[in-house]
Amino acid sequence: MPSQQRGFPRGLANPAKAVAGASWLYPLKGIFYFIRHPFLYPLLRARLLPCFILSLFVLTNLFFWTYLPQVAFLAIFHGPLAWVNGAFLVLGEGAAIVALLFEAFFVDETLVDVFDAVLVNEGLENFVAGSRLLNLDESDPVRQLGKPTKPAVYSPFSLRQIVEFIFLLPLNLIPIAGTPMFLVLTGYRAGPFHHWRYFKLLEFSKKERKAFVKRRQLRYTWFGTVALLLQLIPLFSMLFLMTTAAGSALWVVKLEEKRRAHQANESNRQVLPQYADDIV
Repeated sequence: MPSQQRGFPRGLANPAKAVAGASWLYPLKGIFYFIRHPFLYPLLRARLLPCFILSLFVLTNLFFWTYLPQVAFLAIFHGPLAWVNGAFLVLGEGAAIVALLFEAFFVDETLVDVFDAVLVNEGLENFVAGSRLLNLDESDPVRQLGKPTKPAVYSPFSLRQIVEFIFLLPLNLIPIAGTPMFLVLTGYRAGPFHHWRYFKLLEFSKKERKAFVKRRQLRYTWFGTVALLLQLIPLFSMLFLMTTAAGSALWVVKLEEKRRAHQANESNRQVLPQYADDIV
């Protein structure tokens, strides 16, 4: 009954579809997608051991040297909650250090491969082929990936993002509300970076990229917040960084479906002749 739904927002007209397509679910969808598609496993195995060792080293040292002093300081403001907020503070610091080291030296190329392999597997090989060679005769999407023909970066190094992360850490000093505020504000900045590769595939200018993100800023904020929460899980931060790359690609699949459907509709409107009464 379209006439009854015409006045409702899209999400209210079809709430089940709206929830299933919510941006904050895509980092979680990426986990299940990764599990269900074994062709992605070699990309994980190649990074798993160095990821685990680096995460263990950083978190062990942070908790050993900085956890109790930070809890003691937080106890002045938080009381018993200092133990919980102190853990979030150390985990946030650890996630920043591990991500900085690992993304800078090890993992960004792997994230591009995860992202592109998901797009190829979901039928967007022509989209990916614009920036890298593809050998479609190979047995699975990862093996089909050839060398990039253009610079391929999943998420660029951002000094501004790191500085903002450090400045936002003191929000954890605020009782109860401080940690959620820290997560959401960090997610606000981090969310769009997970689609940097997508923007490059679309060949967006800086102005076009900003306009695209602005129209979806709330969705990117929730995506970035959930992605950050996953990366705060001890020892598994880089694993979830890879699964989040799969989730961001799944979101791109939906965005491309809508974008291409819109373009097809616009083309059909231009092709259809204008109606005019025959006055003869």
